[in-house]
Amino acid sequence: MIRRLQLLRNIGLFDSVAAGATIPLAPLTLIYAENGRGKSTLAAILRSLATGDPIPIAERRRLAAAHPPHAVLDCDGGPALAMFQNNAWTRTLPNMAVFDDVFVDRNVYSGLAVGAEHRQNLHELILGAQAVALSRQQEEAIKRIEAHNTELRVRSAAIPVEARGPLTVDEFCVLPARADIDDAIQAAERQLEAARQQDPIRRAPAFDRLLLPALDVAGVAEVLGEDMPALDATATARVQAHVGTLGPGGERWIDDGMRMIPRQGTPTPAGPCPFCAQDLGGSPVLQHYRAYFSAGYTALKERVAARLAEIERSHGGEAEAAFERGVRIAGERAQFWSRFCEVPAVSVDTAQIARDWVAARDAVADAVRAKQAAPLERMTLAPAATAAVAAYEARRQAIRTLDEALQRTNGQIAVVREQAAIANPTAIAGDLARLRAVKARHTPDIAARCEDYMAEQTAKAKAEEQRDEARAALEKYRTTVFPGYQTAVNVYLQRFVAGFRVDSVTSTNTRGGPACSYNVVINNTRVPIAGGEAAPGEPSFRNTLSSGDRNTLALAFFFASLDQDPGLAAKVVVIDDPISSLDEHRALTTVQEMRRLGDRVRQVIVLSHNKPFLCRLWEGADGGRRAALEVCRDGAGSSLRVWDVNQDLITEHDRRHATLREYLVTAGPNNREVARAIRPVLEAFVRVAYPEHFPPGSLLGPFRGLCQQRLGTPQQILDAADIAELGNVLEYANRFYHDTNPAWETVQINDAELTSFVERALTFARR
Repeated sequence: MIRRLQLLRNIGLFDSVAAGATIPLAPLTLIYAENGRGKSTLAAILRSLATGDPIPIAERRRLAAAHPPHAVLDCDGGPALAMFQNNAWTRTLPNMAVFDDVFVDRNVYSGLAVGAEHRQNLHELILGAQAVALSRQQEEAIKRIEAHNTELRVRSAAIPVEARGPLTVDEFCVLPARADIDDAIQAAERQLEAARQQDPIRRAPAFDRLLLPALDVAGVAEVLGEDMPALDATATARVQAHVGTLGPGGERWIDDGMRMIPRQGTPTPAGPCPFCAQDLGGSPVLQHYRAYFSAGYTALKERVAARLAEIERSHGGEAEAAFERGVRIAGERAQFWSRFCEVPAVSVDTAQIARDWVAARDAVADAVRAKQAAPLERMTLAPAATAAVAAYEARRQAIRTLDEALQRTNGQIAVVREQAAIANPTAIAGDLARLRAVKARHTPDIAARCEDYMAEQTAKAKAEEQRDEARAALEKYRTTVFPGYQTAVNVYLQRFVAGFRVDSVTSTNTRGGPACSYNVVINNTRVPIAGGEAAPGEPSFRNTLSSGDRNTLALAFFFASLDQDPGLAAKVVVIDDPISSLDEHRALTTVQEMRRLGDRVRQVIVLSHNKPFLCRLWEGADGGRRAALEVCRDGAGSSLRVWDVNQDLITEHDRRHATLREYLVTAGPNNREVARAIRPVLEAFVRVAYPEHFPPGSLLGPFRGLCQQRLGTPQQILDAADIAELGNVLEYANRFYHDTNPAWETVQINDAELTSFVERALTFARR
């Protein structure tokens, strides 16, 4: 509640007005002001106090004032004083509703048109504080979403397109990390390459076996260690002693010679010596030779020769070249197949292998040759030969390991062939691009950018959730509020005796935001109220409602919105000139509705330039709950003072009657005014007492003549005594009017005579 208007300085016509500090306001406060005296300025100050908006005051800064506007109002509900200074209020009064030209212009119409902004503001007015809060929550959430969208575009642009490939930013940012991403990319690259090389893959051979032949060291050792244990030791000694004297190759030479001598037991004798031609028949050494170079000897030599031949066959000739060729082919195939699957590296030092191979082969062959030269001599491989063989065996095992890996790779090659035959290069390329995007997504720099983007997305999602919650709550609220508001408006239109009503009061979503659409129904014809101009010649808000109708509609909207307010009991309602353009019967119903409103709110402040309207409000109000102020002229500006409404309630008849009564008590100096008051008092009495015989504009003379005519008839008006008395008093009173006495201004007045006729006039008027 507003208790006092303590100070109004440099606002409109108010220069420095402090008179309001001594004038207490009441639950019903009436403020009268002539047009142009400052009434609208007071309404603007109160509107600014309600909203905290400084513009209504700032735009009314007193012209040529040296200092800015300053206002002090004593209000309850917080710090006692609400001060406007330095273009701001120290506190506001948000539970105040103001009906004025601004309300109409903002929520209902401007000039003759209803615009989109009017329908949007009316939508907020209908919904009330609770729904407006929901609507603002929704709008704020939408603004935050738009801000998030702007920031998302910035953060999206920070993520390189080449990094995310064919994926959208949203798809890219949610890619999960993979520990095996490099292997997966390599596999996909190989699959893609295979899909693109289907014919070469189908024709390309797999890996052949790549092996080095083994050196049968055990077999060689066995041959080297063989002898003929059954041979006579004496013969062996004699032969070996003799052979020893012959030098290298002696034993072979003797062995070859023994083949030229017939064998023992044949019919042919031994014959001469092939070398010296001596007879061998009686030679004792021949018998030893025959025992030494027996069939067992021959078999042993054959085994030694076979072992040597096997070494030459497996490790000589083309074996080395074939191995080198096999390594080269394996390397070429490894280079081809490594594009499609995992292939072991074919990195073989064939030169070193050849050297180790030749060294081992030659060492073993030399040992066998030595055995071949002395078959019956037990031999072993020399340490150097054994070392050479071990070095070669290590090389051979390495090649064997490589071969096993290559043979396993042949299984992968079979899978590659099978997959390549049915592969879709486009699909594999898409998978590969996604894998590369996964790798790029989780690099430190891009990961940080993605986290920023996703954090912004999360904030946006939260804003969207808040928007949706507010929208759902608002929609639920609308479904109950709008039908009730339509009913309330039509109730007030009926009370205001309006010749129209509204229907289809609904909420409509427009590009600019939620708006209220409705129809005005006149003679059962709907006139849509929407943005834009109606077609020429078509019914519209502009051409179907009069000025009074439009004001009545605005007032009905205002009162209906108050009915929707759950905090109405604590409301301060300010109404500025509510009966502008209203005829008499609507002014009366407006008074009645304001009286009804005063019982439901904390305070009603009514400003008007229409005294009769304010007087009607005053007459029906509780004497202890009302106050009245007047905005009066103060030099070139305006000030405030107490308005004595009771004095303005007195009619001219009341004043004249009081003048006559007061003259009887105390004769005043202005007795001519008293004399002139007699005839109007008589006329007023007769007008009320005999309205059918004394209509407005009648004169007392003709009335007295009518009474004389009807005297003694059933239509008698006055009796003879009253007719005579009326004539006598009227004769005296006519002396003071120019229409009955040209010298009325110079008539001498006798106090005793005047007193007598005043008494007689009052007595007649009491009959």
